[in-house]
Amino acid sequence: MHESPPSFYLDSHPYIYDRIDIMKKVWIYKRKNINGWWAGWYESGKRKAKALPTRKLAEHYCQLKYSQLNSDVFTGIVTIDWKQMVDEYRESKKVQGVTEASLYEIALTLRHFEGLVGKCNSKQISQNSIDKFILQRGSEVKRSTLNKDIRNLRTFINWCRKKRYVNSEIEIRELKEDERPVKSLNDTQVKKLMSVAEPYRSIKMRILLALGTGLRRGDIESLKIDDIDFANNYISTASKKTRKSMGSRPVSASIMAELTRYVSTLEIGQEKLFGDNFSHKRWKSICKDAGLSDFKFHDLRKTFGSMLAQNGVSTAVTQ
Repeated sequence: MHESPPSFYLDSHPYIYDRIDIMKKVWIYKRKNINGWWAGWYESGKRKAKALPTRKLAEHYCQLKYSQLNSDVFTGIVTIDWKQMVDEYRESKKVQGVTEASLYEIALTLRHFEGLVGKCNSKQISQNSIDKFILQRGSEVKRSTLNKDIRNLRTFINWCRKKRYVNSEIEIRELKEDERPVKSLNDTQVKKLMSVAEPYRSIKMRILLALGTGLRRGDIESLKIDDIDFANNYISTASKKTRKSMGSRPVSASIMAELTRYVSTLEIGQEKLFGDNFSHKRWKSICKDAGLSDFKFHDLRKTFGSMLAQNGVSTAVTQ
């Protein structure tokens, strides 16, 4: 007949009831008319026991079994189900002010993970499950889309790691994307592009700035009129990508003349150089009419770099 754990043992062995609400208990006890001591515990919902000849050996076995049963607690891992983990993560992102669009992208990635790997609890999220998702998801989508999912999943796993829901040994890295061939326009293509863009004043000005300064589209969009030194033909701005000041970069007299005419048509008091948003639909239409297939606005920056190289400018200066 099994007996309850002796009170003297529970009081004198705090490791048994430390964090009793989440830790599994192990105890020693005697059985009537039977020599020796017994260690008792619950595992997988069933009560188990082991007989030992002396109390000292039973206490030693209890310590070992206790450490084994509660290894997750000792390593800081807390088991939590998938839905609770995802809901808690999304709520934390809302508190941080993450936009609805970003939340949608995150939720989409986690739904894909759930569909391919299953509703894992935190203990089941491992390097193997992450690798399984990347392999199966990679067979369905382009590498750029896969890398977006990997970034979202990595952010989620890092949050789980801080919450001590997963172990710290999981590594998630983006896959190297296939290098896209550099597209650079020749003089004929540049003239054709400018001709097609002529009716669209702000688009044409953006193209001229990209071809004449090598600025990224994001930096062009953030330009203010005060950033332009019309007297000395310079533009001063900071990179939105690197957050560093790029100093003053020279602008050719012909492009500066176009800039002067463009600014003269803007509303009085306007601070930003471009009051409208960049239209991707219009840009694609212009490229199509100019005979440029799969041409990105960023390729204008590459065209600028190619022109510098053709004129003997070193790579270091171009960068």
